[in-house]
Amino acid sequence: MTDGPSRNDLSEDRTILANERTFGSWMRTSLGCVAIGVGFQGLFPSMEPPWVPRAIATGFLILAMLVIILAQRRAAAVISRLDAHAIVNARAINLQIFAMLVCVGSIALIAAIWTVKIT
Repeated sequence: MTDGPSRNDLSEDRTILANERTFGSWMRTSLGCVAIGVGFQGLFPSMEPPWVPRAIATGFLILAMLVIILAQRRAAAVISRLDAHAIVNARAINLQIFAMLVCVGSIALIAAIWTVKIT
C-alpha cells in the first residue's frame, strides 16, 4: 500500500485539469465571438440597410452564447464522471455561473445593438 495517490488517480487529476483548460479555451472563443459581433457593429454602422450590421453582430453574439453553453455542459459532464485526488476540482456551478454571465452580457449587447440609435 502506498501513502499517496496512484498513477491512475493522478491521470484522472490530469484529465480534470485538461477539462478545465479546455473550458477556458471555449470561453475565450465565446468572448472572441462577442468581440467580433460588437466590433462589426462598431465598424460598419452606416452600412445599408441598417439592419444588416445589427443582424450580423447579433449572429455572432448568439454564436457566443451557444459556444459557452455547450462548453459548460460538456465540462460539467466530465466533472461529474471524474473524482479529484490530489487537486481541488472546479465546481460545476462555477462553470455555470461563467456561462450565465456571458449569456446575460450577450443578451444585453443584443438589446443595445437593436435599441441604441447610431448617428
